Amino acid sequence: MKIKLIGTVLVICSLFFSYGYAQVKHATKPVHHGSSVAMVNGKKVYTQICIACHMADGGGMSNMNPPLINTSYVLGDKTTLIKIVLNGFKEDVEINGQKYSNNMTPHSDLKDQQIADVLTFVRKSFGNKASAVSVAEVKKVRAANVTK
Repeated sequence: MKIKLIGTVLVICSLFFSYGYAQVKHATKPVHHGSSVAMVNGKKVYTQICIACHMADGGGMSNMNPPLINTSYVLGDKTTLIKIVLNGFKEDVEINGQKYSNNMTPHSDLKDQQIADVLTFVRKSFGNKASAVSVAEVKKVRAANVTK
């Protein structure tokens, strides 16, 4: 009887320990400065909008949606990248010898902060090491787009 009770207590303790460990392991770290906030919020936008086409690893879909890994579109001129998010993209593009032809819909409905955050996330994720995109940069591009 004592052995069954001890065994039951050990099982319950191990379940609580496992649950607690999983909660700690998956908890997000406190966010203290702008770059971390942008990364957390950018990942949320990416997960809601971008992941369906560009995949969780940023690798895209062969011959359809281009990868976001180490490409001039992502790492290059921020203005071009912001315009792609605001206006969409309807051109065939060749990246690393492979052609991609699926259109990207415009996401001008996103707020400037959301665009800055998701582009910062993409430029700093998937092995990319590019600078952040600021809200001011997005506002400037959006204003220039409207005056066309």
